[in-house]
Amino acid sequence: MAAFARRKAQQLARPDPSRKRALDARAAELVRLLNARERFCTTSSCDGRVTVTDTDGTGTQKENCTWLLVTHDPCVKGDVMTALEKATGDVVFKFEPFVLHVLCRELQDAQLLHSVAIDSGFRNSGITVGRGGKITMAVRSTHCLEVPLSRKGRLMVSEEYIEFLVHVANQKMEENIRRIDRFHKGLELALEAADTLFPKGAEKSRSVYVRRRKRRTAQEQADPSRELEPQDDTESTLDLFAEIMI
Repeated sequence: MAAFARRKAQQLARPDPSRKRALDARAAELVRLLNARERFCTTSSCDGRVTVTDTDGTGTQKENCTWLLVTHDPCVKGDVMTALEKATGDVVFKFEPFVLHVLCRELQDAQLLHSVAIDSGFRNSGITVGRGGKITMAVRSTHCLEVPLSRKGRLMVSEEYIEFLVHVANQKMEENIRRIDRFHKGLELALEAADTLFPKGAEKSRSVYVRRRKRRTAQEQADPSRELEPQDDTESTLDLFAEIMI
């Protein structure tokens, strides 16, 4: 726990590496909600966005690109057409959905977030365990959109098609916002339930429940005829409830 606390303090002390140097509005509420808990630390986030980028054709879009348009809200065709007037290379129109990366102190904390994310529609979410046991939960979705619009500064599609793309991207943005709202509400409920079951300072008790249940299982395997003692039954029930909640 001490190691995680140090890692969290270091992460939160770093300057914001994003282009705007600030959190997106919808992600900010989730970031504050999670960072207020000792067992979570957010590392990166994005509300979801529509972008128009101009690249030099090398294929490394993030390194060699000019951002012609970035919006975290629904856009209009006129904004895209204005952006295209500045194009000199290969232009790509994108919709990228909400993403959130969270460091978690324990695996069951990541599992809680993963369950809420999947139920909210973020079905590309996943958990990774890195060096030193670093546990990261990524909230991701699959409803992306990426379409090339121009080649070497020459527009390759019609204005009518661009209007259609904007319509599709706006539909995806609206669904993205609905999923964020569901995730936020579901996360609040899940964290409240976990806080009720294991209030602040009860982490040690939770680990005791797990150790005692493992010891009880080993004793039963060694002596199947052993009768269940009242205290064993109580601890097992509490631990089972904890696993269901988490």
